[in-house]
Amino acid sequence: MRAAILGFAAMLATATAQAQAIPPYVAAAVASPERAARERDVGQKPAEVLAWSGVKPGDKVADFWPVPPYSTSLLSLVVGAKGRVYAIVPPKLLKDAPEADGKVREMLAPYANVVRLDQAFDRFVAPEPLDVVWMGKTYHDFPNVQEMGPLDIAALNRAVFEALKPGGVLIVVDHAAAPGSGFLDTESDDARRLHRIDPEVVKRQVTAAGLELVAESPLLANPDDDRTRSPFDPALRNRTDRFVLKFRRPTR
Repeated sequence: MRAAILGFAAMLATATAQAQAIPPYVAAAVASPERAARERDVGQKPAEVLAWSGVKPGDKVADFWPVPPYSTSLLSLVVGAKGRVYAIVPPKLLKDAPEADGKVREMLAPYANVVRLDQAFDRFVAPEPLDVVWMGKTYHDFPNVQEMGPLDIAALNRAVFEALKPGGVLIVVDHAAAPGSGFLDTESDDARRLHRIDPEVVKRQVTAAGLELVAESPLLANPDDDRTRSPFDPALRNRTDRFVLKFRRPTR
């Protein structure tokens, strides 16, 4: 019995070590001086989250809302010269801020494998089958007309399903809201917004489009966050309780 217990403990230790291992291409991307917005690393655990996501060299990836290009630059460096990152820029951003076009162009220029696509999120179409779609702290914005314009979330998730190759994954990272609270950011007044969403809403909506929830990570969890304050509250900045979800398009 003792041998069996020790064997099981060793197996768990090995699994934990493997889960925490950072692939060299992820470590190199995080360490690269070519990265954008490095100041955002605080509380983000970029190496651990990227390793957990499974994104790798050669992958074809779409990154929603690449402004600033924090995740875009990381993904660009991970997938490398044989990979591609499609930076999905919503037209409303460009309409509301005419100077944004030049700024986005300038921000993405250093990354040769990044292709900018100006597309409404619910009419998203990728030029080729994708390995990964990345949504970093943007899902909570989807019902906010001021931020996104009128947006059909069900159509967006169906578009993601169609863009992914069988076995491809959607990664969603966002600030967690209290259970049962649903979407909170329907108000246009930014002062009233919590910039949070109940993760169960994301799960329900994404799986309704045909994707399967295959994993969720506690990497960015914070049980001390009561989920009642905005992530921009100085006392909570970079320390919110965030969920990290992985969905997969079925291979069958």
